[in-house]
Amino acid sequence: MAEYSSPYDRRDWSEVALVFVLRVSTYAVLLFACFIIGKITWEGSKTVFQKEFPWVNVDFFTQPPETLHVFEFEGKRRSMGERDFRAFLAEKGLGEEWPSIPYVYSAGGIMPNIVGTVLLSIGAMVLAMAIGIFSAIYLSEYGREGRFIRGVRLAIVNLAGVPSIVFGLFGYGLFVTFMPVIESEPNLERLHLPLPWGLWLNFEGWGISLLSGWFTLALMVLPIVITSVEESLRAIPKGFREGALALGATRWQTIWTNVLPYAWPGILTSSILSLARVAGETAPIMFTAAFVIQDRLPWEVDRWSDFFFQGVMTLPYHIYTVSMRIPPNEYTLRTQYASAFVFLMLIGVVMTVATVLRSRTRKRVRW
Repeated sequence: MAEYSSPYDRRDWSEVALVFVLRVSTYAVLLFACFIIGKITWEGSKTVFQKEFPWVNVDFFTQPPETLHVFEFEGKRRSMGERDFRAFLAEKGLGEEWPSIPYVYSAGGIMPNIVGTVLLSIGAMVLAMAIGIFSAIYLSEYGREGRFIRGVRLAIVNLAGVPSIVFGLFGYGLFVTFMPVIESEPNLERLHLPLPWGLWLNFEGWGISLLSGWFTLALMVLPIVITSVEESLRAIPKGFREGALALGATRWQTIWTNVLPYAWPGILTSSILSLARVAGETAPIMFTAAFVIQDRLPWEVDRWSDFFFQGVMTLPYHIYTVSMRIPPNEYTLRTQYASAFVFLMLIGVVMTVATVLRSRTRKRVRW
């Protein structure tokens, strides 16, 4: 009796080669990712951690960036940050003109950069999630299928492929130089409109500020948020909606009680992807929100409204500055790796928290 063999059991050499190529491709991606992350972790941990208590370089997390001075004193080569160098000269009675080689942003820490990155990411995500969820609800639940809605979806998908630097230029042209502000005096050099109570609406822009950065980054990730949230809403079975409507609920009550709660895991997934992109972008904030150096923290302002109209230091822009705008040297290299390592840790912590939150939500909401 002839033995039967399934066509799936016959593996010819072409299939074996195909599987090999697929396996190598997958492992190559993993290998490159491990090499890059491992290199940054190894080099950056040398600056971030230390052998003595408290085993963490606290100054690196609590001080602003400084200029590193390398100089000769009593036959020994020394290196100090800007403040320590000035104090050392005063203590030794040396003049301010004591010869030294300065290395910009190679000493101190990155506290203002961490604060600025967190503020920019949170503000942009709040705006993007609010606008994105409302837009997705309209497209999924209220919009009638037709050419117009299909055109809107196509435009949103295409918008996701626009390079981030284009969003930066758009944000500079709209938010930094044109958006209106309310002031007590008219700006005669720009378009201005009168308001009640002697106020004026001057179209002079928000300047390089948190507000400009928030809106620019929110617009950039909005296509991802809308598409992901709409897919999450469309995945909810129609029976959920029909059951609520049959019991007399309105369309909005149906969405609020029978659709959104079950779509939250998918919405959280889109927020994780968007947050990672917002935090890591450099090009848009170069034009709208980032300063190379800021002499005070964001909350050290004279008026509460100044908080929104000030530029901030950010980790991505700091890494770009010390990597590309300063001649490479051993001291700057140390700051580069340490900043990148902290940035990776920050993204990792945020994504871990969001993933755990999504997992718990998914377990609680079963259907």
